[in-house]
Amino acid sequence: MLGTRMELPCWGFLLMSCLQSLSAHNDFFTSIGQMTDLLYTEKDLVTSLKDYIRAEENKLEQVKRWADKLDLLTATATKDPEGFLGHPVNAFKLMKRLNTEWSDLESLVLRDTTDGFISNLTIQRQYFPTDEDQTGAAKALLRLQDTYRLDTNTISIGDLPGVKHKSLMTVEDCYELGKIAYTDVDYYHTELWMVQALKQLDEGEESPIDKVTVLDYLSYAIYQQGEIERALEFTKRLLELEPEHQRAKGNLKYFEFQLEKQKKTEEQESQKEAQREKRETPEKKEKTKSQKTFSLIPERKKYEMLCRGEGIKMTPRRQSRLFCRYFDNNRSPHYVLAPVKQQDEWDRPYIVRYLDIISDAEMEKVKQLAKPRLRRATVHDPQTGKLTTAQYRVSKSAWLTGYDDPMIDTINQRIEDLTGLEMDTAEELQVANYGVGGQYEPHFDFGRKDEPDAFKELGTGNRIATWLFYMSDVSAGGATVFPDVGAAVWPMKGTAVFWYNLFPSGEGDYSTRHAACPVLVGNKWVSNKWIHERGQEWRRPCGLSEAD
Repeated sequence: MLGTRMELPCWGFLLMSCLQSLSAHNDFFTSIGQMTDLLYTEKDLVTSLKDYIRAEENKLEQVKRWADKLDLLTATATKDPEGFLGHPVNAFKLMKRLNTEWSDLESLVLRDTTDGFISNLTIQRQYFPTDEDQTGAAKALLRLQDTYRLDTNTISIGDLPGVKHKSLMTVEDCYELGKIAYTDVDYYHTELWMVQALKQLDEGEESPIDKVTVLDYLSYAIYQQGEIERALEFTKRLLELEPEHQRAKGNLKYFEFQLEKQKKTEEQESQKEAQREKRETPEKKEKTKSQKTFSLIPERKKYEMLCRGEGIKMTPRRQSRLFCRYFDNNRSPHYVLAPVKQQDEWDRPYIVRYLDIISDAEMEKVKQLAKPRLRRATVHDPQTGKLTTAQYRVSKSAWLTGYDDPMIDTINQRIEDLTGLEMDTAEELQVANYGVGGQYEPHFDFGRKDEPDAFKELGTGNRIATWLFYMSDVSAGGATVFPDVGAAVWPMKGTAVFWYNLFPSGEGDYSTRHAACPVLVGNKWVSNKWIHERGQEWRRPCGLSEAD
């Protein structure tokens, strides 16, 4: 017996203890590490659902099919949680299932009984992802689509580079993405995903979403982008399916009127252009043309190009000046007998990578310490000088000290030995885990002249240097890029990169502006040490000029 009407079965109490550990967290989609707990929660829910089915002989066949499908999915997912959630479609669908579809199942089961399973599920749902998580995961997919130039069909069939668990998107999934984009007044992505939903419906996929609903969104999204003729075509197709659709009938007349008006305007503009061309000399035409074609590449485009592995500005001649070496930092006592492997990553700014610099055991310990403390990552607000969350940084982070574990002191000492810089005035070791489409858009680590109070509360001066551990490999995406100089540094588990943010004179090196590219497939763990000016006076003396 499962117990009386007022009791939870024993597995219910075990599951509740797991869920309560999640209750302090939000923004699940911003950290793959914490999202893995949701997979185990969902697997336990499926187990309880199957127990409920066995106890209730008259359970609806629809519920049993759902349970069987989810049982297979979660069994596969929990064998490799991080690998499974490394596929952004799987992460999005997990948010969607727990926020929307389990609620639908609850309504279905409520029509039959309120005993056992449903009582447990109702209590547990308060710890589930929210609408914000589902929307956040959806927007992350759209961000990945743009950054890596993925077409909707590629994402829908799960054909992403380096995926371990291929996942197909249903019509409902595509429709959900389009609808979220529509709510965000993002008609470009609304069109892309409604077209994909329509394509899958045309190919015969069964779905509770009908073509009329999709066409209604699609025609309006296309109209909002100024393509009246295409909007008219989709409206006509909608009316073929549902002739009495009132909004479509009104749109048809309006689009036809706007199209006629547009054609007249274009004819008038064409005549004016022809008259202008007659008056212009060939030299003037060529000058106008060259002015139109010349443009500087904006930072956003450079950032996305570097994320895709394009636009890297390292000539063969410069490449030949980069070397690998064994490094002991001028015979540091810790590394005379066992120097570390160091390689040049970039020349200006000078970026070096240390190989095999942190062990698997150390990385796992750092992740273990950080995971229960992960909170939405923050940035310094230049106006207030305080920490705040920002949409351009999608990750969760935690701060660790030697009080948490002596291993952290060991790691800090290693950084000091290899950089020659004082760690007593450095910030605590920050550990970050990136979620679905996790990224950190272009930024400076140091405070600029227009941010005099950026690190005032620390009292240790500006951030002189950055040390960054890579604690996981990333199947696709996730590079650290420097848009101003065209540099890209790719994650490599067990390595660390280091660069100076300030010149010896104390002036900021603006070429160090960098970004963390969105994680396309995989799970990215990093930890960084921001080293400050105070205490470095004798370790890195000031130069006589800004560039010294």
